[in-house]
Amino acid sequence: MSGASDFPSLPSGLASDTLAVQGGRQAYPYHALTAPVVLSAPFVFRNAEEVDAFVQAKRQGQTPFREYGRYGNPTVEAAERHLATLEGAEAALLFASGMSAITTALLVLLPPGSHLVLTQDMYRRTREFVGTWLPRLGVRHTIVPPGDHEALRTALRPETRLLFSEVPTNPYLRVPDLERMVALARRQGALVAVDATLASPVNLRPLDFGVDLVFHSATKYLGGHHDLLAGVVAGHEELIQRLREAMGVLGGVCAPQTAFLLIRGLKTLGLRVAQHNRNGQAVAAFLEGHPAVERVWYPGLPSHPDHVVARRQMKGFGGVVSFVLKGGLDAARQFLDALRIPLLGPSLGGVESLVMLPALMSYTNLSAEQRAALGIPDGLVRLALGIEDTEDLLQDLAEALAQVGV
Repeated sequence: MSGASDFPSLPSGLASDTLAVQGGRQAYPYHALTAPVVLSAPFVFRNAEEVDAFVQAKRQGQTPFREYGRYGNPTVEAAERHLATLEGAEAALLFASGMSAITTALLVLLPPGSHLVLTQDMYRRTREFVGTWLPRLGVRHTIVPPGDHEALRTALRPETRLLFSEVPTNPYLRVPDLERMVALARRQGALVAVDATLASPVNLRPLDFGVDLVFHSATKYLGGHHDLLAGVVAGHEELIQRLREAMGVLGGVCAPQTAFLLIRGLKTLGLRVAQHNRNGQAVAAFLEGHPAVERVWYPGLPSHPDHVVARRQMKGFGGVVSFVLKGGLDAARQFLDALRIPLLGPSLGGVESLVMLPALMSYTNLSAEQRAALGIPDGLVRLALGIEDTEDLLQDLAEALAQVGV
């Protein structure tokens, strides 16, 4: 294969829209413009001498190529280069899912006897892993409210190895002050990792604020079409290499076909996120002024508790809008059934708008009282806006809200 040096190097300081298209480019076989899908599981040697050279290179920390698909694949590595460039990272590692990326990293970074600080509003499966699985390995954790720096300072201990947050969080879209988080963690010698799935690298690059590792569910904005499952972590080369070695054992590898779809999705990321941002801002403002709506959570609104921090850190605020309807669960069900454009389902970040009720879908096994104790009122709606026409979405929302008996 021809090397990346066959193309002129990209100039520095490029905008995220350009990096989404051109990031990680290199010369491919057959003069192909796009990364080929390499489906081979084993990669063979031409002779014993080539085996000797490969083994010697590995001993020196070099990897001229991967001998088996669990340790790397050319299509997957093309996606990883693309993602690393987009994040401004030294390296990136692609996984079969976002949860695989997170669980692998936590297993590697948190030895027995260590301590993890987690912010509230984290994805429920992340909290489940931290609360159910890590204690079996002797790892303790403390949960602190997002934005409460005194609680964070108090939670940090000598044995704390990692501070982990989402930005924005889900479902209330809290935006922690990353520079303050990093400063507090550094005093304790802890690493800082964030799940920036709801931001995308177009709206926020956490590594620019001193964060050590950034995670994404690539299923969401990065892929953008509701047609793949993947996860990625990006950061310092040394940390990513540790995770890569663990993935070879734990096995959460991404398929080459998925990596190809992800690369294709990345090329339109800037265009898509721009429309997500427009739709999110317009819908949030509309909902905040509607008499059937009790409260709206969107960092682009001055009413959001983290609006000032969000404006300082983010270039846009995304397509997710959470809001509470007056009338509780009955009103929320009526609203969902009256919508005609957004479809009822989980996930976010795709071209189609989706809507969900956490009380019905994520927390249905809990009582209304238990949900309320977790900060999940029955009237809470999470609207993940796609890239449809803004006026069409607003009209559909207005008509649906008019049918809610509040």
